[in-house]
Amino acid sequence: MPEFDRRRRKACSFCLDPSLTIDYKEVSRLRRYLSDRGKILPRRMTGACARHQRRLTTELKRARHMALLPFTAEI
Repeated sequence: MPEFDRRRRKACSFCLDPSLTIDYKEVSRLRRYLSDRGKILPRRMTGACARHQRRLTTELKRARHMALLPFTAEI
């Protein structure tokens, strides 16, 4: 029977530090949750909890519509 390397789940940085806010105007923070191609990273990669991942997605889309973030990779 193969042994699986069970990794410990990342803790949500927004739950650990309540002073962190998710806002579409904080582009530098939001950029960390986008891939190099401009896609929104999934929970398993960001380590965010479900509630904060939903909020991140909303704010990332809002920042895209306000032209603060690109929709696709910059070529």
